[in-house]
Amino acid sequence: MALSELSDRFRFVLVRTSHSGNIGSAARAMRTMGFDGLSLVAPNRFPDPEATALAAGADDVLDKAEIHGDLVEALGGTTFALGLSARRRGVTLPELDPREGARQALAAARRGEKVALVFGNERTGLENDELSRCHAMVRIPSVDDFSSLNLSQAVQVVAYELRTVMLADETPEPVTPPAEDEVPADAEQVERFFEHLSRTLDDIDFHKGRSPVTIMLRLRKLFARARPELRELRILHGILADAQRMAQLAGQADKDK
Repeated sequence: MALSELSDRFRFVLVRTSHSGNIGSAARAMRTMGFDGLSLVAPNRFPDPEATALAAGADDVLDKAEIHGDLVEALGGTTFALGLSARRRGVTLPELDPREGARQALAAARRGEKVALVFGNERTGLENDELSRCHAMVRIPSVDDFSSLNLSQAVQVVAYELRTVMLADETPEPVTPPAEDEVPADAEQVERFFEHLSRTLDDIDFHKGRSPVTIMLRLRKLFARARPELRELRILHGILADAQRMAQLAGQADKDK
């Protein structure tokens, strides 16, 4: 598979970027490694002359950049997401170094999946709810007493690692793409399932005083490991719909007593 074809399967997602110059610098870092898929989630300012100036000629990346209102929308169509974080958060995701993250991202891309590399705000990084929408977390190893990388530097490290593993994979054995229903469900499909799951847990009074947020985070972790296929999600939706129907019938019976 050609490098250009593989490169098209990666999307660099910058979330809540404060400084437009960092968007331009990130675009430059991507372009030097052969990537041009850039998505911006609620940027503070874009388009902006500072972004263009610091892109240093990577105008094609900026011109193609997609702007989204939230991360779920930006992840639409992707089936594998890696969240970059300098700190270990409360979300207990698998933790990878950049090279292993690149290997896993490449393996997903070669299976025909769309892959997202997700970077947070310059000051606060990714929030827990944003990380919970990723399948694993990537930490760039740095010294403990000064772990702060500039956003574009983090993008450069990840883009470099991706290109390195792609170049080492120039003559892979042919891979037969899975059937459409056998591909892991994309981010929007998974999010609709979690919305349905959350409503169902409320309908059957599952929580009983326990924290719904904690339970949903644990369930997200479980399903991120499982990476359900679309047809498997359809089965789960059917189970949830039946549970809701039974809860409604039980509630009606209680009223009729």
